[in-house]
Amino acid sequence: MNKFFVPAALLLGSTSISAVQADTNPTTIVVTANRTAQTVDEALASVTVIDREEIERKQAQSVTDLLSKVPGVMLVSNGGRGKNSSLFLRGTNSDQVLVMIDGIKVGSTTSGATAFEHLALNQIERVEIVRGPRSSLYGSEAIGGVIQIFTRRGTEGLTPRFSAGVGSNHSHEVTFGASGGNDKGWFSADISDYSTDGFNAKTYGSYGYNKDDDGYDNRSWALSGGYQLSDWASAQLHWTRNEGENEYDGGPAFDDYSSEADLETLGGTLSLAPTENWNLDLTLGRSKDESTQYGDGDYQSHIHTERDTASLVSKHFLTESHELTWGVDYQEDKVDSSNDFTEESRDNTGVFGLYQLYMGAHDLAFSLRTDDDEQFGRHNTGTIAWGMQIDPDLRLFASYGTAFNAPTLNDLYWPDEGWYRGNPDLDPEESKTLEVGISGTHAGVSWSANVYQTEIDDLIAYDSAAGSPNNVDEARIRGIELSAATQLAGWDLSSSLDLMDPENREDGSMLNRRPRRILNLAADRAFGAWSAGTSIQAVSAREDGAEHLGGYTLVDLRGAYQLTRDWSLRARVENLFDKEYETAYEYNQPDREFWLSINYTPGS
Repeated sequence: MNKFFVPAALLLGSTSISAVQADTNPTTIVVTANRTAQTVDEALASVTVIDREEIERKQAQSVTDLLSKVPGVMLVSNGGRGKNSSLFLRGTNSDQVLVMIDGIKVGSTTSGATAFEHLALNQIERVEIVRGPRSSLYGSEAIGGVIQIFTRRGTEGLTPRFSAGVGSNHSHEVTFGASGGNDKGWFSADISDYSTDGFNAKTYGSYGYNKDDDGYDNRSWALSGGYQLSDWASAQLHWTRNEGENEYDGGPAFDDYSSEADLETLGGTLSLAPTENWNLDLTLGRSKDESTQYGDGDYQSHIHTERDTASLVSKHFLTESHELTWGVDYQEDKVDSSNDFTEESRDNTGVFGLYQLYMGAHDLAFSLRTDDDEQFGRHNTGTIAWGMQIDPDLRLFASYGTAFNAPTLNDLYWPDEGWYRGNPDLDPEESKTLEVGISGTHAGVSWSANVYQTEIDDLIAYDSAAGSPNNVDEARIRGIELSAATQLAGWDLSSSLDLMDPENREDGSMLNRRPRRILNLAADRAFGAWSAGTSIQAVSAREDGAEHLGGYTLVDLRGAYQLTRDWSLRARVENLFDKEYETAYEYNQPDREFWLSINYTPGS
């Protein structure tokens, strides 16, 4: 399927209804867009919010499954669950998207990517996805945008939770959790265990092919808590750990390849409100991304990375129509590896400011940031944004922003292996993005449309002649995002359409693995104690190096039955029509799969 056509009547919303709500509901609160709590309108950005209710209703099985239906997102996987995955946000690379958990930067300091495939879904309360550059507030890595995951938190009383599920490929999962609190403090705790025999991730005859199933196991833990120290001071602590054990086909040297991944975050925030017009947050955190490789069960290599961060963010309500936010960030990246890196650490200090004005129907926002990196020196970025409430049901915004992405430690210092070595003389990738968006609610339909163009200079790519990465490429990504949602005959209907032109300006080719079109459709309805829904995703053809990957359409079904007020049964069928497709060349994707679970959630 190389092409698909979309009747206008199908554009009734986004696969994630929360995405449409975030664009059109002025009361939706986000904190990622501008680093302080604001409504979406005040943020002047393209934002998607996925809450816990949406996660439960859509019966997502993993974080990659959840994110794959978000407007502007393309997920690429080297096989099934737990396999290496790459996320492209508005066509930008995985290492050009900043990812955070509870305000703490995460991801590998060597590859620059985040291993979404190992993150446990039961830990998550909410996900905020901000599309568009955010380097003027966060520094490096935010060319395509920012994804922030918020773990669960407690409320009044005690709320336990439990689920157990079984599915195709001898898959099974058990999760336990509890949260609670009172007028002074709260806590939340979660644990999960997942295992699957998987399927053969490599296509027949491909490099490294081994005729066996490639299984995956995952265990996760999460703890968090907060306490109101006084009328003007509170503190929060968060800890997560995700352990993944993955089998894969890696080459002819061993029959069985496997890896162990440990992802861990630890962070705390002290929030102060010295006056009614001044908020101050101090956040300290550490994230780890550790990977160890084995061949036939014997140790082969390891890469352990660590990132320490400290942030001070101060928000001042100068008047009813003027707000000033400023802050200071410190970051230190470190690597411990069986490979001999020339340099094993680097640090960065950033200072930023954001000024916002609210003038009747018009909003304005200006942000500037300067970063001083130990490796590449000083780098400055900025953003200007404007919004206008045309009438109560129609809003317009426009923004222009610059961003950058510092080379990873792999890019800079990977030891010379003959065919590849790091390049310490690399410059950061730089970008500029222009976006115009409009959203509204008319005749019972909530809708939004965003048009953007991102130009990226000094793209880092492998130079085969030099045997190292170099700043050799330029890219221009143009796109349109359309979404809407409505209710018809008791059904919640939603869809989104992404149209994108991801061009390599060096030779006019498409950027690898980016489709020109992605369509998402969804429908859900409750029938008393029963509920049912479906999701449809159509992805156009893409290029993967010299290979052509055909388009595909996937259909998923889901249903649930409320046994009692607290207990429910849920069932899901993925890839209903057993479509064969690839998101990465020579890697299989799941056939038709089934999942059945029993769930306990008090008051559900």
